[in-house]
Amino acid sequence: MTANVRELVVCSLEAWDDVWRRNQFLTDELLRRDPELRVLFVEPPSDVLYDLSRGKRPVAPKLRRVQDDGRLHAFRPLKLLPRLVGTSSDRYLRHQVLGAAKKTGFRRPLLWVNDVTYAPLMEETGWPGVYDVTDDWLLLDASTERELTRLRRLERIALRAADEVTVCSPGLAASRGRERDVTLIPNGVDVDHFRRPQPRPHDLPPSPVAVHVGSLHDARLDVDLVIELAKSVPHLSIALVGPCSLVARSRRRLESQTNLHLLGSRSYAAVPAYLQHADVIIVPHRVTPFTDSLDPIKAYECLAVARPTVATPVAGFRELNDTVTVVPALRFTAAVKAALSTATPTRAPGNGHIREWKHNAVAFGAVLERAASSDLHE
Repeated sequence: MTANVRELVVCSLEAWDDVWRRNQFLTDELLRRDPELRVLFVEPPSDVLYDLSRGKRPVAPKLRRVQDDGRLHAFRPLKLLPRLVGTSSDRYLRHQVLGAAKKTGFRRPLLWVNDVTYAPLMEETGWPGVYDVTDDWLLLDASTERELTRLRRLERIALRAADEVTVCSPGLAASRGRERDVTLIPNGVDVDHFRRPQPRPHDLPPSPVAVHVGSLHDARLDVDLVIELAKSVPHLSIALVGPCSLVARSRRRLESQTNLHLLGSRSYAAVPAYLQHADVIIVPHRVTPFTDSLDPIKAYECLAVARPTVATPVAGFRELNDTVTVVPALRFTAAVKAALSTATPTRAPGNGHIREWKHNAVAFGAVLERAASSDLHE
């Protein structure tokens, strides 16, 4: 990037932790490309009432240095009140971000808004902004009408106030593109990271083993389909690797199957080993308008490791039927059985479909530059 972008505030839907996602990958690549860039990465807030209800001690707002050179800081604000009380809770979150930016020494940063909670900052500060849409939460069935009203209001602000809008999937490009011009920047993968051989993880069940890597959420994971697979192929171990946000009933149902293992979160450094040593990778996702809005990172990771993969026809995978076995839920178990019985241990790597983060970061950097330049020319 050029001198137009030297200070970047990333308002993220995800924390900066060991489980890397789009915001971390792009931020890391941008910092590598520009030694003058400084970033304040805003994490989801600590929720006081939620923590207290679960016997946890609330954590004060925290600004921490992520890199030794001081170019990357992460900030976790504090959510004092529930959103039931109105907009004051969100206003306080934005106030804390402004304080963290000032403490970091930022004077006029560029805003990268992924969490629409912070969209009003673009109007309140006059800072240039990019709205990066990665999930269509307006399509999530589990959202309450109150939350949907809040999200719709904030999204209107984001689409109006942002100098540039980026989306990660064709579905989002179609929906948000009806409102204004958008730039499609899909997710990607670090191919070398996923193809570098790693030893078999000590907690991976013995072969034959099917592995799913990714966040476990009722809006995405087809719990019924996973249980059907476990019951139909009792000699197959099924390892679900990733943070679990399932409702209690779904989790109990999965844990009731003796050949089904919820391994929990694993660091980005450790994830390739689980995929490399899978006899088959499984993607038993629900097919809904919400999942159709996504561009799953795991699709690119599956291609990179070149292991047999069976997926339901969700966005990100149904376009890969030349390298991945894509079948409806009714045929999923049979396809997994077939993948386990084949004499060929790996599938074609699908390099034509692979997009690398380092290339996506170049495109995203260009969008940031346009946003900063439009601010300069006003």
